[in-house]
Amino acid sequence: MEATGTDEVEKIKSKFMSAWHNMKYSWVLKTKTYFSRNSPVFLLGKCYHFKTEGEYRALHSFQSSSAGLSTDGSNFDKINTEISGNVEEFRRDFISRIWLTYREEFPQIKGSALTTDCGWGCTLRTGQMLLAQGLMLHFLGRAWVWPEALDMDSCDSESWTSSTVRKLTASFEASLTAERDPRVLPRPQRRPTSRDWDGSEMRNEIYHRKIISWFGDSPLAAFGLHQLIEYGKKSGKMAGDWYGPAVVAHILRKAVEEARDPELQGVTVYVAQDCTVYSSDVIDRQCSFLDSGKAGTKAVIILVPVRLGGERTNTDYLEFVKGILSLEYCVGIIGGKPKQSYYFAGFQDDSLIYMDPHYCQSFVDVSIKDFPLESFHCPSPKKMSFKKMDPSCTIGFYCRTVQDFEKASEEITKMLKSSSKEKYPLFTFVKGHSRDYDFASSPLHEENDLFSEDEKKRLKRFSTEEFVLL
Repeated sequence: MEATGTDEVEKIKSKFMSAWHNMKYSWVLKTKTYFSRNSPVFLLGKCYHFKTEGEYRALHSFQSSSAGLSTDGSNFDKINTEISGNVEEFRRDFISRIWLTYREEFPQIKGSALTTDCGWGCTLRTGQMLLAQGLMLHFLGRAWVWPEALDMDSCDSESWTSSTVRKLTASFEASLTAERDPRVLPRPQRRPTSRDWDGSEMRNEIYHRKIISWFGDSPLAAFGLHQLIEYGKKSGKMAGDWYGPAVVAHILRKAVEEARDPELQGVTVYVAQDCTVYSSDVIDRQCSFLDSGKAGTKAVIILVPVRLGGERTNTDYLEFVKGILSLEYCVGIIGGKPKQSYYFAGFQDDSLIYMDPHYCQSFVDVSIKDFPLESFHCPSPKKMSFKKMDPSCTIGFYCRTVQDFEKASEEITKMLKSSSKEKYPLFTFVKGHSRDYDFASSPLHEENDLFSEDEKKRLKRFSTEEFVLL
């Protein structure tokens, strides 16, 4: 009887914790986001303008109001980038990005009792979002948008919050009545959209779902939380620990290296060493043999852990961050503000546009056919002043070919020089291999240990220097 009583107490405790997580992490979408009609908005290299009356009405549906619109211009008007239409197109583009958040009730993480990452997994989630954007560029291209993105209208903050209240109420009622499973009032379902998919759309939708499935919250998902935590153990991190942007960069590299899906054999990840990108090391990765033994050029996702200042972010770096986010091959920034990690994907004026992982959602089994996609797409963006950004972050780029990498390195080097203002640049591109400069170059594959001794030392240093994320 005692054991049974203990089990019941644990069940009730678990239900209360679930309710608490939903209450604590489910109000993030409620706050309004205001955009200026007079300043361009950049999202991962795409530029949008909100100027006409029709566009303003669309903007209003994005939780903006005329009272909150600023009139400040932007000095990025002259950037040579693709100018893309109105607010509706921006909404479609933003919603099409893959959004990965806290989840609960997923399969237990090996070596722990955890079935949720609420409160500690936000940097892993922002790292997943950055990698997901790189894979979207690789398989779908930057011009791709989810055809059903604008059908997310019904998933505004009000309805999301209503769903949370229903879950919260049901959890408490179940706890009090000792029910095994809470009864949650069903959410009104949208009628499925009927579309005549052509061959190209079908292919894109298959890859759309496949990319999301790689980030599923199950032990078998290549880039799911369970796998990332296993790789993190090699750097001394455990489930429930806080992860910094630099550590996550190395974890993502190992995850891509160890992925066995044939579709992923044409992608590799390079992490800059001590704020230096060694060009020959990158090209070696791109030209390495595929697992099939055939020679081929791999696309590369380059991750550069940097600090944008000392204890606080140096505003001198604002123009550089803007420049980076205006590049179409940028896959975003893993960063945030103290104690919170965000995925930065764009900007307007001096504010960064981001996706927030601090929203607790229920586990979705991505192994089933036609699993629901809505919870993997954010219905509205959020903005934050650059001044509030924590200096520790990881910047990401995607280059499909060696020629793309060489062109990107030249372009970014010019940007770094123009933004440094006679100070040492944030990071540099150097010709040659890291070993040419007396640095130990980590092997591409190690059978007995996923991280070399040099990497372990570097990761430990990053862990002590970076901010704590909740």
